[in-house]
Amino acid sequence: MEFEKGSGNVFADLGLTDADELYVRAQIGFGVFEILKNRKLKQREIAELLGIPQPEVSHLMNGHFSRFTTDKLLDFLRRLDQKVTIKIVPHKRGEPYQVIGFAS
Repeated sequence: MEFEKGSGNVFADLGLTDADELYVRAQIGFGVFEILKNRKLKQREIAELLGIPQPEVSHLMNGHFSRFTTDKLLDFLRRLDQKVTIKIVPHKRGEPYQVIGFAS
């Protein structure tokens, strides 16, 4: 069996045209998910906190992050009292174009 090293962006590896946007949404969405999971809130409480209908909370908690725009996911972080910092640096060959990290 042969394996091929991935680029770090599974969406790009799959050849999707909007791979960078999907990657960013997945990273931010997972961060939102982790914060909510750690707070042990009920879906009704999450819906109220994020200002979305309960069925959308279900999509969020099931990892369907592509249903939400990047702006909406960033708004969720704001509503969760999180500070978002964007740092722009020159790209180096072989590195992913976007790197998103969450402080613990």
